[in-house]
Amino acid sequence: MLAGVKKLAKVSAQPGRTQAINFFTISESVTFADLPGYGFAKVPLHVKDSWKSLIEAYLSEREQLVLSFILLDARRGWMDKDLELRDWLVHQDRPFLVVATKIDKLNQSELHRGLAAIRRTNDGADPVPFSAITGQGAREIWQAIKTSKTR
Repeated sequence: MLAGVKKLAKVSAQPGRTQAINFFTISESVTFADLPGYGFAKVPLHVKDSWKSLIEAYLSEREQLVLSFILLDARRGWMDKDLELRDWLVHQDRPFLVVATKIDKLNQSELHRGLAAIRRTNDGADPVPFSAITGQGAREIWQAIKTSKTR
């Protein structure tokens, strides 16, 4: 959705299908890296552990990395692995933005409650509400990318 190209990335109904780092070159100066998701993945523990090592190595050694996104399903909020990643990014002094995804699946009161819960656990910082269906939040994400590239 952010690249403006339909079906650029395959989306599986089953969590845990991304098992390597997938790169998407958007422009000369912007490349997205899709890291393995491990929250709901039904894979053996040793596979999840290898993902953790892969992710930590990528995030700590990638000099060109200017901004990370923590994608949270707005219906579920923070999971333990998300909090672990957030704490690790803070400890490493790596900038990140929390994005609350799938907001189109919530009514207004559910959305309000979900965003408030994410905010409370994020030191009061607002998440970016995002929908890949409607495009809501895309402008804010691109603005964050543009701002972080100028730092």
